[in-house]
Amino acid sequence: MPGIDKLPIEETLEDSPQTRSLLGVFEEDATAISNYMNQLYQAMHRIYDAQNELSAATHLTSKLLKEYEKQRFPLGGDDEVMSSTLQQFSKVIDELSSCHAVLSTQLADAMMFPITQFKERDLKEILTLKEVFQIASNDHDAAINRYSRLSKKRENDKVKYEVIEDVYTSRKKQHQTMMHYFCALNTLQYKKKIALLEPLLGYMQAQISFFKMGSENLSEQLEEFLTNIGTSVQNVRREMDSDVETMQQTIEDLEVASDPLYVPDPDPMKFPVNRNLTRKAGYLNARKSSILQAESKKDHEEWICTINNISKQIYLSENPEEIAARVNQSALEAVTPSPSFQQRHESLRPAGQSWPPTARTSSSGSLGSESTSLAALSLDSLVAPDTPIQFDIISPVCEDQPGQAKASSQGNRRTNPFGESGGGTKSETEDSILHQLFIVRFLGSMEVKSDDNPDVVYETMRQILAARAIHNIFRMTESHLLVTCDCLKLIDPQTQVTRLTFPLPSVVLYATHQENKRLFGFVLRTSGGRSESNLSSVCYIFESNNEGEKICDSVGLAKQIALHAELDRRASEKQKEIERVKEKQQKELSKQKQIEKDLEEQSRLIAASSRPNQASSEGQFVVLSSSQSEESDLGEEGKKRESEA
Repeated sequence: MPGIDKLPIEETLEDSPQTRSLLGVFEEDATAISNYMNQLYQAMHRIYDAQNELSAATHLTSKLLKEYEKQRFPLGGDDEVMSSTLQQFSKVIDELSSCHAVLSTQLADAMMFPITQFKERDLKEILTLKEVFQIASNDHDAAINRYSRLSKKRENDKVKYEVIEDVYTSRKKQHQTMMHYFCALNTLQYKKKIALLEPLLGYMQAQISFFKMGSENLSEQLEEFLTNIGTSVQNVRREMDSDVETMQQTIEDLEVASDPLYVPDPDPMKFPVNRNLTRKAGYLNARKSSILQAESKKDHEEWICTINNISKQIYLSENPEEIAARVNQSALEAVTPSPSFQQRHESLRPAGQSWPPTARTSSSGSLGSESTSLAALSLDSLVAPDTPIQFDIISPVCEDQPGQAKASSQGNRRTNPFGESGGGTKSETEDSILHQLFIVRFLGSMEVKSDDNPDVVYETMRQILAARAIHNIFRMTESHLLVTCDCLKLIDPQTQVTRLTFPLPSVVLYATHQENKRLFGFVLRTSGGRSESNLSSVCYIFESNNEGEKICDSVGLAKQIALHAELDRRASEKQKEIERVKEKQQKELSKQKQIEKDLEEQSRLIAASSRPNQASSEGQFVVLSSSQSEESDLGEEGKKRESEA
């Protein structure tokens, strides 16, 4: 082949410096060929590995498409059109997988085999011959050195013969090895061209064969199928774009409308509480095993109203929301009476009737306008200095108060703070309109002298807090305070057992701290105590979660409801009494008429019986005087009345 450089094999025996220099050039070329072919081998091996991976991945894709109809998706998993379409795709991709497998086999035979053989056989042969030639050259140089060192003066035939034999053997071996080495280097110039072209030829032939198989498998029917699928995809994409645009507009509108709702506790004036719910979904934060916390006051009241509506079994009716609205409207009218309603009951209030005074503070401290006479009272007249303080909850019930005695006898019974009945008996607060539950912590209680001045609550707060600080008392009993129209209840949050029951009429005073709205207290008028009189007053102090004013509002609302209920009851009783008096008068009038009727009938009978007796049997007439006649008439009437009696 023209243009191929060769090493002169005939000059191997001479082994001149020029030949060695030319050998160095061929060895350098062989090293460069080896490095390049190693890189080309790695590149072609990547092609082969990628093709194998593509074949395996295509086969796996076809397998997964076949198994689509066996999958159960929560949404749209039973689409028959999609299943049939994917089955057809699975068949086409399976055929492509077979074509890829054939291509992998052809690449292994036509591309990888030639370059691997060149790398593993020809290049290793050159390397081996180079090492053998280097060893033979070293042996020859050593033999020449020993021959050059032979002494000319004292020749030894035996030694000379051995050295000459050694030179002969090493030179022959070097010559033979060098000739084979030169031949291999010359042949490498041909083999490197073959090793470059043959794998590329095999690669191209394999690709051409693959594309021919693809053109045979991709028929016109398949092209039509792919066109239809492409049209369907475009339709779905347009529908998706339209839906996404609609959703984006909805998101923008909701973001604008929901901006005030991002606040945890929205303004109740803008977002009023819906008290007519019979179903509510959301999240409540778990603080204890039985305490749940809503995110806002609106959610808190809606949860309570929803639970109350459910407890009244409104959801069982045909139109629960309408009934719930009617019930809540009735309750609202009951707790917020109109002026005419109040005026109507003022006219029915008994004369001289006095109700226990109640007082509470507002956020602006409006109690300062009570009067200057209340401010003149000394603190000693409100709370005695030597009054003991009770830091734990003890029931204040006594025999003179039936409401408290009843609560004491039922102290171990579990109660439901939302008004539901348990078992077959009804709780005393089941029919109450108002049910409000608060989390409170008991600070202490002590007997007080006065129960008509809110200053007694403030002074009790001061003394109890000071005593707790002095005695290092930090533990507080947490309870649920249930406010109803009948009583106040302290309920154990864990067991739901009622700890204390305070009848609402006995709560004569209630107020919250003017500066710390978490503190509130009320004065309970009870029988017995340290005073000499039969009645005593005890002030109870609590801590809440910034709801002192709300609790006082609830107590005031409960007392208003109880007052209106009592006025209604008294008005009803008075009306019944008037009806009973009218009925009694009607009966008396009927009886009098009957008596008059009977008297008239008796008079007629007497007149009829007196006519034949006017003449005696001898023909003489008897004349009676007027006085005798009157006495006779009176005697007859008296006898008649006695007989009637």
